[in-house]
Amino acid sequence: MTNRFVVTPNLCIGCRTCELACSFRHSVNGKPGQTRIFAVAGPMKEMWVPVTCLQCEDPACAKSCLVDAISRNEETGAMEIDQEKCVKCMACVAACPFGCSIHDQQHHMIVKCDLCGGEPACAQFCPTKALVYQPVGSAKPKVVA
Repeated sequence: MTNRFVVTPNLCIGCRTCELACSFRHSVNGKPGQTRIFAVAGPMKEMWVPVTCLQCEDPACAKSCLVDAISRNEETGAMEIDQEKCVKCMACVAACPFGCSIHDQQHHMIVKCDLCGGEPACAQFCPTKALVYQPVGSAKPKVVA
């Protein structure tokens, strides 16, 4: 059974713990990685919305990749970047309408949410459970432990 993110914006307090958890989960050689999730303030800064890759059914990032470095992980459903194939042309960065393909300048690589291999750190560490990762079709959110 596949899982999905459930985002409940009215539970998000803008603490940005999700960003920290993501950054540390994607550390390279002891250096935190570029976060793949962003807590974005609403127009009146009273509501926050966590934004991350939507794992699109027909992803523009993969279509734009000239070297076929982006493919779907059949186990997790995440669109993943093969760093060995990626030539860092940034076509996927330009193609994503949601800004979810990102240039990690510190590590000189293009990154996007890979769902942490099926155990998203952002959902695990969200203190208010504004982010949960649960099986598709679940009636109520199941918190990832």
